[in-house]
Amino acid sequence: MLPLQDINPTRRVPYITYGLIAINVIVFLTQLGLSERQLAEVYVTQSVVPVLVARDPFSIETILDFIRSMFFHGGWAHLLGNMLYLWIFGDNVEDVMGKPLYILFYLVCGFVAAFAQVVIDPTSQIPLVGASGAIAGVLGSYLILFPGVRVRGLILLGYFSRLTEIPALYVLGFWFVLQLFNGVMSLGVVTDGGGVAFFAHIGGFVAGIVLTWLFTRIKPQPPVEERRNQVYQQRGRPYR
Repeated sequence: MLPLQDINPTRRVPYITYGLIAINVIVFLTQLGLSERQLAEVYVTQSVVPVLVARDPFSIETILDFIRSMFFHGGWAHLLGNMLYLWIFGDNVEDVMGKPLYILFYLVCGFVAAFAQVVIDPTSQIPLVGASGAIAGVLGSYLILFPGVRVRGLILLGYFSRLTEIPALYVLGFWFVLQLFNGVMSLGVVTDGGGVAFFAHIGGFVAGIVLTWLFTRIKPQPPVEERRNQVYQQRGRPYR
């Protein structure tokens, strides 16, 4: 299923989510101005390279590499896919957590995601780029906070497609199972070029679940339906 929209309004404008999307797009447009050789050099020197992180995991430069890696992307499809998921699911997580905690949560999930991939393949010389790990954390958080919220999207069946609505629990649960399956299948497979860092997705998703569970223990949340009713009432219209 390709998600297009969640039926889940917010109380406040999600400026942090919008800002993250804007930064990712600006960085990518900057990448387009580089030659292939220049871009490869940027990836090696300014993003996470597992073999280099394994040698010096806690230096300031390594930490900066983790942050920079979250804003690089390998192509239009990579960028647009990540930004679509962040656009759909990030605003509600930001709405619940609040802006300062949300940005901290996003960065921590990104760090955990990249470390998970480094731990799985510490000798890899392939740079890890993309916001996927941090966004996976957002998806894990959304699963905890809004499991029953319906997500509208396209089910693609060959030449045919169908617009439908499915609870977030199934949409995001299936996404995670797919990452887990592909991650296990990728173990031991040697690649010369790039690929998908499935264990970064897995690590980020699990981090999002754990951190959000801790957040809800410290700051208990009202039931999802009650929160949604409150939002609709604030907007002066009935909840449907």
